[in-house]
Amino acid sequence: MSTQLPNQLTNPIVFDNRFVEELPSDPQADNYCRQVKGACYSRVQPTKVSKPQLVAYSRETADLLDLSEEFCRSFLFTEIFAGNNLLPGMDPFAMCYGGHQFGNWAGQLGDGRAINLGEILNKDNRRWMLQLKGAGPTPYSRQADGLAVLRSSIREFLCSEAMHHLGIPKTRALSIVTTGELVTRDMFYDGHPKDEPGAVVCRVAPSFLRFGNYEILTARGETALLQRLVDYTIRTDFPHLGEPSVPVYIAWFSEICRTTAAMILHWMRVGFVHGVMNTDNMSILGLTIDYGPYGWLEGYETQWTPNTTDAHRRRYCFSNQPHIGQWNLLQLANAIYPLVRQIEPLQEALSSYNSLFLSGWNDMMAAKLGLKSFEAATDDALIGELVEILQLVETDMTIFFRNLATISADTTPHKPEELSAALCQANYTPQEISDDYRHRLSDWLLALPFAHK
Repeated sequence: MSTQLPNQLTNPIVFDNRFVEELPSDPQADNYCRQVKGACYSRVQPTKVSKPQLVAYSRETADLLDLSEEFCRSFLFTEIFAGNNLLPGMDPFAMCYGGHQFGNWAGQLGDGRAINLGEILNKDNRRWMLQLKGAGPTPYSRQADGLAVLRSSIREFLCSEAMHHLGIPKTRALSIVTTGELVTRDMFYDGHPKDEPGAVVCRVAPSFLRFGNYEILTARGETALLQRLVDYTIRTDFPHLGEPSVPVYIAWFSEICRTTAAMILHWMRVGFVHGVMNTDNMSILGLTIDYGPYGWLEGYETQWTPNTTDAHRRRYCFSNQPHIGQWNLLQLANAIYPLVRQIEPLQEALSSYNSLFLSGWNDMMAAKLGLKSFEAATDDALIGELVEILQLVETDMTIFFRNLATISADTTPHKPEELSAALCQANYTPQEISDDYRHRLSDWLLALPFAHK
């Protein structure tokens, strides 16, 4: 369906809600918490709010959707992306999915505070799903309120756009709208909840399908519906693989292994820690989704996690992210096994994840060191030694590599005591720098190929 708003859009909005048109819906229309079986989603309306106000919008994301600046600054835009108004052609729904949380099967989860407004085809015929986060409860809210606060909404909005400009595959953010209402949250999880301003974020992605969308169907023995969802996914988001068949299912899984490895490599490149790598937070397109307690390394602490819930086990800490990526892919392999009925090709794809990540890590680290290419004979030890050195004294990862980039063959310090002016500026605790540390860092620096040119 095409919707035209005169003088406000550069092109008509074309809704092509293939997901709801091709896959079965929850037959129950009432919005209350329940187990939803035999369906991929539930239709649900956003909760209207009292006083919506636009806080910010992303001009770049709006351009992806062919939305003019005039429209983005209009009251109608604010009303739509607060959940108060729907354009003709919008067909809101919440997805049903399950997931493994912290390594344990959690059963049905679903879009507890996310409501998809519909799918747009832009002027380049690219598909984009519009999703509101914080627009009220759904059948998957599990007794929660389905709302969001301004504090977390700003963090998600800014991180979404920042991650894009860091070159990391991810969902985009279109807008933040405050609701004019208060939401009670325990910010510090200390038993002292307070009222905070409510807000709604609009997220944008080609698809919000997660590993958990497939897991829930296999867990319930709904194999026919699993095949319908997989076939839909391939035809919609992976058409280059061909018509669905067992070989295409295997090729599809192999591609997900590749894109997941690439995404996590990008995380490691910039020191990003997702914090909640549950299978329901893993995108089928290899996109970074669902920002909860996320963060970036400051000191190079490989065991660091931003998730206080994970502080004891550190399952989702920085250094574990590559391993958890493969573990999550294993759960997806288990989920699609009923369609493949072959273990070996799935195992081969999982093994390829290891080799892809290792080669990608080596190439990425070589690039960060300014090397033209990775040479295993010399560079494996060079990278390994650096990772150890970075953890000896609290060191800012980003500043270290930025300062390293300023060093050339002509400026390489050749005496340990000269290092303070070069790389030791990245240390948070310079009082802990010992002579042994200076000598070890100096020896490493002099082992770099450019130091001898």
